Parts: sequence; structure tokens; C-alpha cells
Amino acid sequence: MKACTAAEMRDIDRRATAEYGIPSLMLMENAGRAVAEVVRERLPRRDARVAVVCGRGNNGGDGFVAARHLWNEGRPVTVWLTVEAERVQGDALVNLEIVRRLGMPLQICPHAAPAQLEADLVVDALYGTGLKGEIRGVGAEFITAIEKAGAPVVAVDIPSGLDADTGTWANACVRAEVTVTFGLPKVGLLVWPGRGRVGDLRVADISLPPPLLSQETLRHEWIDASAVAPRLPRRRPEAHKGDAGRVFVLAGSVGLTGAATLAAGGALRGGAGLVTLGIPRSLNDILETKVTEVMTLPLPETPSRALSGSTEAMDAIRAGTRSADALALGPGLGRDPATGALVRALLGEWNRPLVVDADGLNLVAPADERTFPPQAVVTPHPGELARLLGTAIEEVQSNRLDSARRAAARFGCVVVLKGAATLVAAPDGRLAINSSGTPALATGGTGDVLTGLIAALLGQGLAPFDAAAAGVFIHGLAGELAAAEVGGVGMAAGDMLACIPRALRLVAEGIRAP
Repeated sequence: MKACTAAEMRDIDRRATAEYGIPSLMLMENAGRAVAEVVRERLPRRDARVAVVCGRGNNGGDGFVAARHLWNEGRPVTVWLTVEAERVQGDALVNLEIVRRLGMPLQICPHAAPAQLEADLVVDALYGTGLKGEIRGVGAEFITAIEKAGAPVVAVDIPSGLDADTGTWANACVRAEVTVTFGLPKVGLLVWPGRGRVGDLRVADISLPPPLLSQETLRHEWIDASAVAPRLPRRRPEAHKGDAGRVFVLAGSVGLTGAATLAAGGALRGGAGLVTLGIPRSLNDILETKVTEVMTLPLPETPSRALSGSTEAMDAIRAGTRSADALALGPGLGRDPATGALVRALLGEWNRPLVVDADGLNLVAPADERTFPPQAVVTPHPGELARLLGTAIEEVQSNRLDSARRAAARFGCVVVLKGAATLVAAPDGRLAINSSGTPALATGGTGDVLTGLIAALLGQGLAPFDAAAAGVFIHGLAGELAAAEVGGVGMAAGDMLACIPRALRLVAEGIRAP
């Protein structure tokens, strides 16, 4: 599903009216009706009290419509207007007049919010997607009153105070139980910290023309099961193991054989037909014991038992990867300078799809436009991306969207910025936001599994952006499945491996939840 910024949504609304003749009043009616439907679902008792807090803009107009639908079915509804009625204009004014003519309880409070909102549910129609910066005066007071009410909140389009483009807020923001957004999800609803204020996100169809919602100029995408299913590779009935992709995993050093094992397992469980693991020679017996379905290639090593950067090592890797469709590079390589020379040399000549993660990134940081080949997918966590960009972690985390975009543009390849709501950025400006995942993934080794999984999808023919987008969603869903089985605390990365095939099946069958 596409996602959009506030400006893009305004343009879609404008074009719906200008090009398709859909009255803006009709769009407001559909939006308000969608909100009322969610209120009915959350509050089945018809005698439960509903407070609808409305500002002066179209967001408030949507609130007036929702209030009317609830009132007409006999529910006790009170509308709270935070400005003088004379300041309400356009379609919102039309619906405010209907509220008045119906004789609905209407409290106009332009100077001060009530000390207490007496309600069993609050509809937040105070501020919409156009808000930027601090909320002052009565608006801030109403947000405090909504919080103090202690009732569940249904937010109209966006929780009041939240920036629709960045997912941040200045001084005040409503915490919703449900957010009913219209047409497309707004970027700020999908990323943290805003995602923590949204609650259950519903994307309501308000009859906007599909061509406007799927146009190529919309560069953001929300990765859900419906977006991933068409990307997944399909095996022909007559396929053999060579057709399912050959992945070479270059990983591991003394003390870090687990990372190599998990990356190889991720590739295998991600559907690769053949997986070969290249590791330091002295560690081969360990890896032969740990992995059963994976072939190993013992390689020259340094005195510290890390991969050597020698000519002999490069020649062995060239021979071992001759038939590989994709390369996974980095998990557990360690920080030996000789290994760094090997990584830089390999990146300089590799001309097929590859994933670079972990020490594969640390060994080449800081990076520039010459570091990674164009078919690469790099998968840093915030600390690794900070090192690659030569900046601070705080700067990366303060605006993850811009950091991911900037990295993809600088490196000229797909960048996966891991974390809550993992981001996938392409050099051409596309940016996908992942919807799957669980806090249980915050444990060592899960990133190694992701490296192998994305490499498997690359090896099966997916383009780098598609492999990364599908990979992060399947990885997050596998984490959810594993956490549901063993518990969210104490889940290990290895628990995910057996869940990856199930996640792939669920997505292929159109099922999202564990």
C-alpha cells in the first residue's frame, strides 16, 4: 500500500474534486461516517457517552459528521468546538450548521477547555495533518483534557499534535486507541515515535479514485502482506535446487560462528536452493557440526582466525562464488584489518546482487558512493549507519526517514535501516516502511537471519528494493510467530528460523496475523 505526506494527501483531495468531480463535501461525509463506524465497534452500548472535540478545519468537519451519525442513532453525543463558530468555514461550516439544526449538545469553548470531559469515548477531531509546530492556548488545554478523561480515544485522520510527515510532535500529542486515517496512511503514522500514539491504525476508503492512490509519484510505501505477496518468487512445478537460487555466505570468525550459522540458516529458510558458507579454515569443523543442509568452504585465515585478505583467499572466494546468484557478506567477520582489505577488494569487483551487514559495514566505514556496488542491499542498525555516514547515532535516530534517504542517495544502493518500523530506502527516492515485527526481535543474531533471508530472495531473482522490502516484512512476521510460540522475553534468533517458511506461506495465502 502506498503511503503519503500531508502535502501529497492535500493534492489527492484537490485532484479528486478538480479532475473527477467528487465534491469535497462528499469526501468529508464519507470520512465522518467511517469514524462513526469505528466508534460503534468500540462502544457497542448505545447509552455510552461520546465527546467529539472539533477544531475549525476540515478535521473538525469530519468530527461534526461523525457526531451527527452517532446522534441520529440515539447515542448521547456532545460536540466541543475549540474556536468561535464564526471561524469555521467551508464544508466544516456546512456540517456545523447541521449539528446546530439537529439541536445536538454543542459546547463552544474558544478561551478555555473544560476541567473534565465526561465521556466513555472521545473522538479527537481537533487538528489534522496540516499541523506543524507547537500547540498553544486552548488547543493544548483540550489535549490535556482528552488525556485526563481516561476514556478511549478515536483519532480522526491523525492524533492531534502529531506531525504527519515525521512522526514527531512539539509539545503535545493525543494518544489514541484507534486512528482512522483516510485514503492512504500518512508517513508520520507509521514511524516511531508517532506510531506509539496511533494505536490501532485503520485506513478508511472514502471513495478517492484509485488512480490517485496508486500514482507513481507517491514514493512512500507501507509494507504489509498485500504488498509482499506479489513480490514473492514462485517455483515452477519442474524446478530443481539450482533454480531456487544459489547463495554464498561469507561470514564468521573466532567467537562469532553463531552469526555465520544464523545467516546461512536465514538463506536456507528463505528459500535458497543451495547455500554455501565461506568461513576461516580453522572454524570449518565447528560449522560442519552446526549446519547440516549448508555446504562449507574453508578459506585462508589470519593469525587471529579471521578471514585473510591474501591473494589465495580472494582466488578461493572467486572460485567458490562462480555460480552464486547472490552473496551475503559480513555477519561475524570481526574487525581484523586483513579481513577489511578482503571486504573492500570483494566489493570492488562484485557485479551480482549482495547483502552487506554487520562487520561487512564496520570494516568499510565511513562509506561513500564508491564503496558498494549498485546491486547491493546494505542493512545497518542505527549505530552502523552512523559510522557509515560519519555522524552520531542521535542524528540518525532523530530523523530516521531522512537518514535512510540520505544514505541510499550517497551510497547509490538500497539501504535497510533496522529498528522499530524498519525503513527500506532506494537511491531513486522510494522509501518503504515495514509494518511487521515485535520487541522480541531486540536480541543478538536476528540481524544475521535477516541478512541471509534477503540474500535468498535476491538469489531467487527479486530486485534489490523488492527483496529488501519483502525480506524485512517476512523477518518481522517470523519474529511475531516465534514470539507467539516461545514468548516475547527470551526468544532467541534461532527460534525464528523454523518460522520463516510459515511466514512465507501465510503471506502467500493472504493471511497477515500469526
